[in-house]
Amino acid sequence: MEILERVKSLLPKEAVSRAELEGSELIVYTKDREFFRNHEDTVKQVVSQIKKRIEVRPEKNLVLDEEATKEKIMEIVPEDAKIKEIYFEPERSIAIIAAQKPGLVIGRGGETFRAIRSETLWMPRIERVPAIKSDIVESIRKVIHAEVKFRKEFLNRVGETIFSDRKSSRDWVRIIGLGGWREVGRSASLLETPKSKILIDCGIKAGATNSELYPVFNTKEFDYNELDAVVISHSHLDHVGAVPMLYEYGFDGPLYMTTPALDLATLLWFDYVDIMQKSTTTPLYTVRGIKEAVKHAIPLEYSEVSDVAPDIRLTFQNAGHILGSSLIHLHVGEGMHNIVYALDQKFGRTTLLDPAFTDFQRVETLILESTYGGAQDIMPNRADSERQLMDIVEETMERNGIVLIPSFSVERAQEVMAILVESGLQYPVYLDGMIWDANGIFTAYPEYLGRTIQKRIFQGDDPFLSPIFKRIASQQEREKAWEDKPCVIVSTSGMLTGGPVMQHLHQLAENPNNTILFVGYQSETSLGRRIQNGWKELPVPSDNGRTAMIELKMRVETIHGLSGHSDKNQLLGYVGHLSSKPDRVICIHGDTQKTQELARAINRIFRIQTDAPSGLESLRLR
Repeated sequence: MEILERVKSLLPKEAVSRAELEGSELIVYTKDREFFRNHEDTVKQVVSQIKKRIEVRPEKNLVLDEEATKEKIMEIVPEDAKIKEIYFEPERSIAIIAAQKPGLVIGRGGETFRAIRSETLWMPRIERVPAIKSDIVESIRKVIHAEVKFRKEFLNRVGETIFSDRKSSRDWVRIIGLGGWREVGRSASLLETPKSKILIDCGIKAGATNSELYPVFNTKEFDYNELDAVVISHSHLDHVGAVPMLYEYGFDGPLYMTTPALDLATLLWFDYVDIMQKSTTTPLYTVRGIKEAVKHAIPLEYSEVSDVAPDIRLTFQNAGHILGSSLIHLHVGEGMHNIVYALDQKFGRTTLLDPAFTDFQRVETLILESTYGGAQDIMPNRADSERQLMDIVEETMERNGIVLIPSFSVERAQEVMAILVESGLQYPVYLDGMIWDANGIFTAYPEYLGRTIQKRIFQGDDPFLSPIFKRIASQQEREKAWEDKPCVIVSTSGMLTGGPVMQHLHQLAENPNNTILFVGYQSETSLGRRIQNGWKELPVPSDNGRTAMIELKMRVETIHGLSGHSDKNQLLGYVGHLSSKPDRVICIHGDTQKTQELARAINRIFRIQTDAPSGLESLRLR
């Protein structure tokens, strides 16, 4: 391939034994020990010319024996790094080091990393061991490691596609809404460029049935065989829930998302399969589809520029929404068009995350969420909301009651946990459902959290490890929590649509000393919304599986200001703070009224062309 030949021609001829593609990354293998040890300056010069990432690896016959390598690594790396495991991928000459403190494996200025590489001649890869054990993190890493032969061939095929000289009769850039346009749920947008097609997000719609549950795949514009890639913004089911469907259909292309997003998505996929299997609904996919999605995933870091198709370059930036959530920047052609996909995002600092990134050098088209884009969608002050939450908790504790907080397992639960710790709460907080599993993923990626909480964690003050948190992993532990008054119970599901929270509600509802505290969105048809609307007689599943009516006597409270979404003012503020003023803003991910109201407000304030398109509309961007 031309790109490989060019790289080989720019490097010392005697140093390069072969060159390969791994996705958009160029891999150069060498038999020259000294070149491997001291190649940085030479490679930097080549990278500056070709504008592509290059990694140099040794041929297999150069590397130190695996057992001797383990001993050498343990000798070089400080004991405080707490290395838990060292394993190898000989096919790629990579040594993977899993440690609780990866910074100590890297060393100041990378000196420890370079010492490992120089003395063992393996290319080190460093992984963080979660402070809370995570079966999901471990299983994903094991799957990818076990499939190294498949991954090597797959990444090579992806690279050949990316760097192919593809011919096309198209000369336009257009986007088509397959879901999530004038609705919240099943987000999916098909981007078509002169040489490529990618799918941005692929979600499901909670509570929907039949074909409205997932994106519109049966339109003539969509054919998964023509997709170059699927790109995912973040791991909420309305953005990622239908991805395994594509792989069960037969899609075998790459899936791009951040590393924590992949872990969280896998957690949610498995839970969703379990829910589908327990219901009468025909499952959308099985565990096989999940495994195929993981095998085909190519995780990227924030700010990492990567070619993902013949004429599309992708960069993820912090969206401020949940762990690993991303604003998707797509550079089409050589300066032809630049798109920022900002679903979902939070343009405001929270306890866990920094505000959404704004420093894009070029944005012609901004695709913006409108979840809270309506004229009346102004959220309370964040600090006031946090104080309100703590006042309610403290008042209930004084009554020797229990605060039940229905919560989504990802983001909202961890946000509440961080607020409780920061406030100095001394009472026990019980966590039920998938929350503890999600916490394990959060502790694996502190570098994706906001700078303030990141600093605390690196200084040894991790809020997720606070002794006030107790895991509920059995019915016996659930019953123990009910007796341990006063306390807080945070449990899934967030809208009271099922899960262990229903048992807690059944047990606690009739005691007026207790409080149910809503901290997240409640859909129109959910039991949570009915309680907010004043229902006092509630249908709740009983121990024998039948539905029983219970009387709701507990206090009902709602906190409105803890959303991970931007409200109308924050959305307008985001547009105004972008370094590059867009030529066009497309408002989606909201109901018809909200998308139209936000589009009108942006047009009026910024004098920018705006659209609020319906599903299946096609918009030509260039």
